Amino acid sequence: MTHGIDGHFDLLLDVAIQREFGRRKVIETDYLPDLVAGGVHTVVAAIYIDNKFLPEMGLRKALQQISALHAEADESPDKIMVCKSVSDIETAKRQGKIGFVLSLEGAEPLYNDLSMLRVFYELGVRLLGLVWSRRNFVGDGSHFSPVREGRKGGLTEFGIRVVEEAEAMGIIIDVSHLNDEGFWDLIEVARKPIIASHSNCRTLASSMRNLTDEQIRAIAFTNGVIGINGVNLFVADTDDQADIEHMINHVDHIVKLVGVEHVGLGLDIIEPFMKYDSPNMFIQAGRKDFDVVKGHTKVPELVRALAKRGYKDEAIERILGKNFIRVFKDVWKSKRDEEVEH
Repeated sequence: MTHGIDGHFDLLLDVAIQREFGRRKVIETDYLPDLVAGGVHTVVAAIYIDNKFLPEMGLRKALQQISALHAEADESPDKIMVCKSVSDIETAKRQGKIGFVLSLEGAEPLYNDLSMLRVFYELGVRLLGLVWSRRNFVGDGSHFSPVREGRKGGLTEFGIRVVEEAEAMGIIIDVSHLNDEGFWDLIEVARKPIIASHSNCRTLASSMRNLTDEQIRAIAFTNGVIGINGVNLFVADTDDQADIEHMINHVDHIVKLVGVEHVGLGLDIIEPFMKYDSPNMFIQAGRKDFDVVKGHTKVPELVRALAKRGYKDEAIERILGKNFIRVFKDVWKSKRDEEVEH
């Protein structure tokens, strides 16, 4: 497999908690065997902050998760590498290591201080999900099911500045969890490819977390990528239909709309975190979340299902990671790098 990238995995939430209890080499012990078995060599490690820690502890919790990843890489230097560039990803793969790229899932740790973005960049954050499914200083999130609220907002003035600064630094903007109003505001200001790291098609599963056909076209127009999500809520409207076949229907739908070069994987595997039983994470829209792809060991099953559906090797390679690599190469080369070259 040339590339095996999972564009969204919340493992750092678990790793940081485990480390607080004194465990070490958590990734090597609990996660690496499954990633290796599934042929996944690069993981976008999302930094997620639970509601109960916001706003006061958002920054600290984010830094704890980043610290945990760097400590894990120090403890397992022959197996884990924190990647800040495409060349880092290629080096990790060549050396037989799993590469981890940091992503903020929601800009809450920035609070309303734009200077914090530089700090996170220096620590290795290379992707920025503007919001989780709640409101922050950047904009409004898309809820999993309707809630009682006032008028929804788009991107704030601070949100626009965050997008512009992130793009200038070489940070990829991620629209998963962003509401429709904010999405279209972003399309007006974005100058680089954007991604939806873990979102599916609203035509096939009606959650507001999924993308409309117009949004899929807009992401493709930026030359971005949509990571197919393996959580039941976003695969199908009923649990009995939430299976790999229905998941591949989302791949088919995007391919028919905009082409295979705009599809990736953002599996959003949740099983390791179910033990924490956080209600705002795992019970949505009156349904309990579960993984359609039962862990990274099952990625080869997904590959076989894609082949059975008629996808050739080259198309599968794109879906498994080449498309994400293209965006990484495009965005991580920032304006500042270009100025140095010239």
